[in-house]
Amino acid sequence: MTSALGTGLGLSALRGATLTEVDAAAALQHRTDRKYLIPLDRARLLVDRLAGSHHVLDLAGRRTTSYLSTYFDTEELGAWRAHVQGRRRRWKVRTRLYAEDGLCRVEVKTKDGRGATVKHALRIPGHAYGRLDDVAAEFVDGVLRGADAPVTAATLSPSAEIRYVRATLADLDHGTRVTLDHGLTCHRGDRTAGLDPAYVLVESKGGARLAPADRLLLRLGARPVSLSKYVVGQSLLTPGLPDNDVRRLARAHFTAGASPAPLLERTPAV
Repeated sequence: MTSALGTGLGLSALRGATLTEVDAAAALQHRTDRKYLIPLDRARLLVDRLAGSHHVLDLAGRRTTSYLSTYFDTEELGAWRAHVQGRRRRWKVRTRLYAEDGLCRVEVKTKDGRGATVKHALRIPGHAYGRLDDVAAEFVDGVLRGADAPVTAATLSPSAEIRYVRATLADLDHGTRVTLDHGLTCHRGDRTAGLDPAYVLVESKGGARLAPADRLLLRLGARPVSLSKYVVGQSLLTPGLPDNDVRRLARAHFTAGASPAPLLERTPAV
């Protein structure tokens, strides 16, 4: 089963791996992420050169998944401000829906004192997407309390939704992952911002040292960027926020307006 993104990246040429295999080899809940914005044709070249060492996540023949993520923030946008101000300890709370499979999780991402990302996740019913019910709120409070975050679930409300289609590559021998996101759109109220469809957001997820994918990206002329999907969305769609490096980067690759949200790329699961 091939999606438009799968065709564009040439994913059919890669060896497939099950979710169990990918999770067992690359369960990087404590990790360092590096992000790159690269043209789609260069992303295909990256996939081709990783084919010898990486498998593609294959879900019953489907090699891409549509993601919907609702982010929660305080009335003062504390999570957004912590990221923009470069605070070493910061947090994000979201519910995430894997659209084709109807799976949903509440996730809390924090930064530890060394700057590494730590992600905590709890499976929740699909109908709970986009809100923090009592079970989700208890989970969120426990994680935030353990990270000494100055907020609680009661102070958070839905702030923005991010949508995109993702392909996941995994080096099963070395426990690193590469994700490629396309069709990225950010939504707040009746406003939408979208990444130029000629570009792909690539994330390398591994340890402190550069993974082979990072070294290959550097050879292809890519350079890491500090780009949070949520922070980009808020920066472009919320009037009155202070200017920042993220907004300047986003303006080069995103467009914003009040047009209706595009339909997600949907491929039914087998």
